Amino acid sequence: MVKAVVVDQLGGTPTVREVQLPAVGAGDVRVRIAAAGVCHSDLSLINGTLTPQFPLILGHEAAGVVVETGSGVTEVAVGTHVVLNWAAPCRTCWFCTHDQPWLCSTIEGTVTLDTGVKAGDETIHTALGMGAFAEEVVVPGTAVVAIPDDIPMDVAALMGCAVLTGVGAVQNTAKVKPGESVLVIGQGGIGLSAVLGAKLAGANPIIAVDLNEEKEKLSLQAGATHFLPSDPKIAKQIRALTEGRGVDHAFECVGNPTTIRMAWGSVRRGGQCTVVGVGSKSQEVTFNPLELFHFSRTLTSSIYGASDPDEDIPTLVQHVIDGSLDLDVLITHRVTLDDVPAAFDRMATGEGARSVIELNLA
Repeated sequence: MVKAVVVDQLGGTPTVREVQLPAVGAGDVRVRIAAAGVCHSDLSLINGTLTPQFPLILGHEAAGVVVETGSGVTEVAVGTHVVLNWAAPCRTCWFCTHDQPWLCSTIEGTVTLDTGVKAGDETIHTALGMGAFAEEVVVPGTAVVAIPDDIPMDVAALMGCAVLTGVGAVQNTAKVKPGESVLVIGQGGIGLSAVLGAKLAGANPIIAVDLNEEKEKLSLQAGATHFLPSDPKIAKQIRALTEGRGVDHAFECVGNPTTIRMAWGSVRRGGQCTVVGVGSKSQEVTFNPLELFHFSRTLTSSIYGASDPDEDIPTLVQHVIDGSLDLDVLITHRVTLDDVPAAFDRMATGEGARSVIELNLA
């Protein structure tokens, strides 16, 4: 039996319960979780933005140590430090064989899975097949990425979602070049990661925007050159900082029609607007045909930072080692499993960046 954070119904309050993990089968690994980040996607599972099956164990952004392996596992061994990869590609579908593993057909639309976790006779589903707000998890060996033992687990956990998504949006999707101007709307964990990615790419200026003006300090620490309070008419201020043109690249990290339009309207003619935030299917964003023609902007989305975790996580690790990527700025609260409801409350009000659940960092 292990302790895990479970939510029983839509809008329910997460509670810590004891659950029984499945036996480690062929190709599986059992991982003792050391740290897990509280991601906005977990909140979206509770509030209905995403449509999970209940009851479910929350959490997908985590790192830990392999404590058991099943037959046929060659990726890792007992004692290996790993980052969980909730979007492990199959490597055989059309998208995987055409260099787009983040669009893998086998994981498309996956929100929750029945991975064999039980509480008595009751099936407990797992968020994105991980259920990482738990003392331990059993996942496929292909769903973990080995990292060096000396990478701090709290930092490593964030590589499993926020950092891959934010940095990847900048480097993989938009391919920002040195000296290009960047706007990042939304300064949560993913938005701050996009700022870190823009700094890593050598962008200038890097303009951060958020409703919460207390995010200014975090944004500047992450590498932003300017911070502006969110405003639907912010495009004029953006143009004033970019010689009247607008930015080369805007990244919307909220998933809201208003902020998507803000990002779009702040991009120069011929520039690129990348939607990173996950929004509701019940909302709409509208454009008129003339503006689409006149501005010649590119509007795209970035799923999981267009990343291949097996390749990109080792690259992120190297950036951390050489000091070019400082992820400590993302961690604003350190919590326990019991503190998860309070972490969601902070997220809903825009307080801080990432809350990291610490289970066993020794």
